Amino acid sequence: MSVVWLVGPFVLYVGALPFVNRVHPIVLGLPFFLFWMLLATVLTPVTIALAALGDPRFKRDREGDAQ
Repeated sequence: MSVVWLVGPFVLYVGALPFVNRVHPIVLGLPFFLFWMLLATVLTPVTIALAALGDPRFKRDREGDAQ
């Protein structure tokens, strides 16, 4: 299931590209496309962290490091 989270950045960058390739509307003073890329860049570490937390090997390694 954690692999599904790793599809998120691909969808944010490539999958949504035909739909967000717009100059208007302006969001927070940025063209929409630039705002979307900024949002995708911020959300990518979140999706990777969620994938790591759902991975049983990652949990096992973290428990081993704590000992």
